[in-house]
Amino acid sequence: MSEGDRKVEELAFEEALGELEQIVGELESGQVELERMLDRFERAMALRKRCAVLLAEAETRIEQLVNEEGATEPFSSGDMNAEKA
Repeated sequence: MSEGDRKVEELAFEEALGELEQIVGELESGQVELERMLDRFERAMALRKRCAVLLAEAETRIEQLVNEEGATEPFSSGDMNAEKA
């Protein structure tokens, strides 16, 4: 089974993002026949959605971990500088 045959729902974030980048490059080349372009565009949209879902899930997990620790302030790089001072 080739990478393009795998179900989008089975892909890890890095796999989905990598394939999405590959498809974008292919489409930007302008060397794709219309029917293949439509197929690739459809797959790209599914990959984009998969990445968005996985990022939202990661964000939720991070928020849960932060709430469990009792820290409710948003993290910023300035916070680290303040701790070092």
